[in-house]
Parts: sequence; C-alpha cells; structure tokens
Amino acid sequence: MNFIIVGCGRMGAELAHRLFEQSHNVALIDQIPEAFDNLPPNFMGRVIEGDGLSQDILRRAGIHQADGLAAVTNSDTLNTVVAHVARTVYHVPRVVVRNYDSRWLALHEAFNLPVVSSTIWGTQRIMSMLDESDLSQLFSLDHGQINLCEFTVPRRYQGHQLLDLFPERDCVVIAVTRAGHELSPTQVSTLEAGDVIYVNVRSAKLVALRHRLDGTKKVEA
Repeated sequence: MNFIIVGCGRMGAELAHRLFEQSHNVALIDQIPEAFDNLPPNFMGRVIEGDGLSQDILRRAGIHQADGLAAVTNSDTLNTVVAHVARTVYHVPRVVVRNYDSRWLALHEAFNLPVVSSTIWGTQRIMSMLDESDLSQLFSLDHGQINLCEFTVPRRYQGHQLLDLFPERDCVVIAVTRAGHELSPTQVSTLEAGDVIYVNVRSAKLVALRHRLDGTKKVEA
C-alpha cells in the first residue's frame, strides 16, 4: 500500500519506518532537512523536503495514489488542514491526524478527523501505571471516554463469579486468559487466582469500579 507521512519528528520517523518494514511504499514530507536524521539508516522510503500543504509536494509524494496519509507534525493547525485537504480534495481513503497540544483537540473534532492524542493517552497510561489499583488501563478510545483495562485476579477473588466483579451495566468483558490460554467470558463460570480479564470501561464508571475491586485488599493474606 502507499502511505504519506507529513512530519518527520520522532513519531513520524517511527511510523514511516514501521510501515516500510511491513513492505509498504512510504513517502515522508518535512520542511526541515535535518528532520530526516530521525530516520534509521535502513529506511529506504522516499523523503521529500517541502511544505506539506503544497500541491506540488503532495503530488510528488504520490497523493493521487495514496491509500493513507498521517499528519503528525507538532503543529495542530497544519495537521488539521493537511488532513482535511487530503480527504476532501484528493479523496485519500484513510486519513489520521496527530493531536500535539490537547487544547487544540476540538479543532480536529470540528473537522471530524480521526485523531491520535499522544499527550492525553500518555498521561492516562502513566497515571494508570503510578496507581496501585489492580485494574490498569492499557489503551483509551474516543479521546479517553472508553478505556481498555486489564485486571489480574488476586487470591481474594478466587472462586468469585465474573459478573459479580464486572457487572454488565458498568463495563463489557472482552476476554479472559487462564494459564496462557484465551477464554471467552461465557466459558468462565468461576474465577481463579491469576486469571487475566480484559474489559472495556467508560471513564465515568472507571473510578467507581476501581474502588469496588480494590475495596477488599485489606483482607487479603
């Protein structure tokens, strides 16, 4: 497939390299020549120095044949405009923007663009890792409104029912792993210590669920 990456900072360089390693055709655009120094030596995609808003630069990058474009510069306004042009003028089927400053998130949303906010996601992930809760966040969707979480069953919940811990009104259990084997939630009658449960939780329910799951820690041997 043919992909265009606008912005060769750390994220753009990493993204371009990973796509290249998967045998995709990658064209990378940046106005600053030194930015291409972020690329690893074995990157063999195309690098194009210039303005990502320039029609000539976009044509040189192969915008008319592009299967996808990612605008990942550190300018939220530039990312939005490039992505909007790619989608509405050149009809690129897959367009994604990076949100650099969370205060500009509403700008991307106003254009109805798919957004990855590394700042928001990174903050939530670090908070989760600092937290002593048994329920840890792995990933956030919908700008943090929905959270994919992991819960490793401690000894105090041995023999409990899955729905006792994760009632359907609060969350959706996706899968359970036991001794390295994946089980569907319907296959699990009672829980065993060491089971790993993956669950989707809305942010509005996350704090209450954490408190409930951690409430019996003091009685664990």
